[in-house]
Amino acid sequence: MIEGKIVAAMTPGKVSLEPWQVDETSLPPDKILVKTLFSAISAGTECAWITGKSNNEGQKFPHYPGYGAVGEVVAVGSAVENFAVGDKALLPWGGHRSHSVASATPGRYGAAFKIEETRVPLREAALAQIGSFSMLGVRRLRIEMGEAVMIAGLGLLGEIAVQAARLSGAAPLLACDCIPERRELALKFGADAVFDPREPDLVDKVRAAAGGKGVAATVEVTGKAAALAQALKYTAKMGRITLLGCTRIPDCPIDFYRDVHLPGITLIGAHTSNRPAAESQPGAWSEAGDYATILKFLATGRFDFASLIHRVVSPAECTAVYASLLGGGTPPLGTVFDWSLL
Repeated sequence: MIEGKIVAAMTPGKVSLEPWQVDETSLPPDKILVKTLFSAISAGTECAWITGKSNNEGQKFPHYPGYGAVGEVVAVGSAVENFAVGDKALLPWGGHRSHSVASATPGRYGAAFKIEETRVPLREAALAQIGSFSMLGVRRLRIEMGEAVMIAGLGLLGEIAVQAARLSGAAPLLACDCIPERRELALKFGADAVFDPREPDLVDKVRAAAGGKGVAATVEVTGKAAALAQALKYTAKMGRITLLGCTRIPDCPIDFYRDVHLPGITLIGAHTSNRPAAESQPGAWSEAGDYATILKFLATGRFDFASLIHRVVSPAECTAVYASLLGGGTPPLGTVFDWSLL
């Protein structure tokens, strides 16, 4: 019996590291046991869940936060043929835990994804699942080379979306965020111009930067209705907007007749639950398809995730980490738990 550890919100807003037992001797035939190396925090969604403000009927406590992780296979079930002990793997929906029992069946929801390429930096690979959300928001736009594109919101997902849109041929590539340091990082990742969404003449500036008629496509990452209302005004007629951020609580009225219907703007939901289960197709790739692309881009330097990780901590510090995320102010862009520090 392995005495593991798991990050848990036992009650709203209170996060702690709890004991968790794993019986490696009774591993199901189609499962693998993975020892976690790194797990990444997706601050916006995780904070919504640990405070009980997810706007989801399934919300309950204790809640175990976390998205993707990366680890090393330490045991395999009797029917598993595609993994061996010592292999490295992505753990979609693995959460923040020292060990995970994961499905080894390709295409199954939440199945482990084998990291074949030895050049992949494993700490950065912990962001792969979060990055797959950004990929979905960009891919659904079906960007043509030379189209003007805006990334609205430069948190972790937005900064990855900037990189993905640049590789997709966006030109000019624009980005906006309230935080100056995040705007500077977007410029490093290839944005042609950046904006503060609080500027009173933002819409005119964005339209001018996009050649006068507005951007052809926008990735809305903030999850705020006010930001969507703003994006509708600087997106060109017949343009398209992907809703990548989760608007859990509407905070602004939108005139759909004037701002959506009349200009013919297409709003595209980009939630990962709407992916094809296995076979990728134009504009709608499977999770596994995006993971494969992200790992190739990390291995070859096309993606820079290292610059997104601003804090690496032990899981033992989880109480303080989440308290800081909930405490207001400007949090570090990317936080990764290093399980070797436990």
